[in-house]
This record gives sequence, structure tokens and C-alpha cells, in this order.
Amino acid sequence: MTKISSNIRFLRQLKGLSQEQLADDLKVTRSRIGGYEEARNEPPIDLLIRLSEYFHIAVDALIRGDLTKTNLDGLMKVGKNRILFPIIIDADGNDMVELIPIKAQAGYLRGYSDPEYIERLPKMKLPFLPTGKHRAFPIKGDSMPPIKEGSFIIGKYLDRMEDMRIGKTYVVVTKDEGLSYKRIMNATKRELELHSDNKLYKPYKVKTDDVLELWEYTCCLNMNQYNEEELNLGSIMNMLRSLKVEIEQIKKK
Repeated sequence: MTKISSNIRFLRQLKGLSQEQLADDLKVTRSRIGGYEEARNEPPIDLLIRLSEYFHIAVDALIRGDLTKTNLDGLMKVGKNRILFPIIIDADGNDMVELIPIKAQAGYLRGYSDPEYIERLPKMKLPFLPTGKHRAFPIKGDSMPPIKEGSFIIGKYLDRMEDMRIGKTYVVVTKDEGLSYKRIMNATKRELELHSDNKLYKPYKVKTDDVLELWEYTCCLNMNQYNEEELNLGSIMNMLRSLKVEIEQIKKK
């Protein structure tokens, strides 16, 4: 665990905590935290899990990732904690969209807060995105017509649930359901009521404590013209290039 000591120190300082404050929150002694940060001891698995939940960082990232190299200006907040969630930009300063491949979406729950997982995702640039952190999620099923299976929803990350708007659609990431694209029709401090636009599917509720992420709908990429094996970054970029030409032509008119 060559990086765990520096990562604990980094995350503690990032939250503005003393060793004693962190120890109190984790219900351990200050000397144990000091021992971990100075690499004299290594935390047992049960404490690694608590650190993971406390800092909202995957255990794998705590152990293997060098979090000290994270760009602090690019971090986004989640509630009272921070999540390692950098905004990626290209050489020209344009925000980049991270793409969750269809075959990789099952692993998103394990890697959504892991900077190494996010870093490996393919990235693309859209010519019309508003400011903010965006990610592209693959859609399965027919619950949200006219959006069909094989399309991608581009969502803008919502860092405060209070900013959610009733009646709008979101990619909702929960502990049990994984990725769902639904319309939020009712919300309380404890629950969200999720609706499908296809009335064959019944509404259901999820607990707000189980919601890991909310991504507000920005736009949709229709990829149904491609076969599943062709749904890669190259095919998406080809489609975007043609879309950009169309947008430029409209502006000229």
C-alpha cells in the first residue's frame, strides 16, 4: 500500500481536518491516524472501507491512486464531502465529455469515484455544451421514448440535489439500481419518484440516501445507425463532426 499514507494525509487536509478531528469521525485514536499518514502502519480492511465511505473514494483508488497529483481546481463537491471528479479540458480550454461505453457501464458503480477509472474513459468534445461537468451514458430499453436503446444521454452533473427540477429528466445513479434515465416527478428529503415516459412502466421510488449521482439531461446522441460493435469513440466523433457542420451551416443562414 505504497500510496495510502500520502492519500490519507491529502484527503484529510483537503477537508480541512486535523488528525484528531478525522480520528474522532472514524472513531479511532489520533495516534492511529498519525501512524497511517507516516507509513508506520497500514489500515485494516474494515478501516479502509470506512475511509472509502467517508471520503467518497473507491478503496482501489485509496490504495493504488496517487491522489496528491489531482488538480485541486478541478475537483467538484458532493454535499459536505469532496469527490475526485476533475473537469477535463483539451488544449484549447474546451470541456471534454467522458463517455461510458456500453460494455463498461456495469462497472460504473465500482469506478465512478475512482480517478484512475475516470481517466481511462474515452473522451469527446461537443460544440454546443453549456458550462459544467458532462458525461455520456448509454441507454438501454424503451422506457423513455423517443430515445431508443443504443442512444447516449449527455448529462450535466448536479452537485446539489436542491437544484433538481421536478418534471425534468436525469440519469440517476443509485446503489441498487445502477444507471437509470428517468423523469423525476416528485421529491422529498427522503425519496425521489422516478417515472418512465413509456406508460407501460410503472413509477417507482428511490431513497435519496441511495442516490450517488444526478446528471441533468443536456442532449441525446442517436447511435441507432451503428451496429453495437461499431459503437466506439471513432464512430461517435464522426457523427459529431457532421453535426458541427450542420450547426455551422444553420448559423450562416
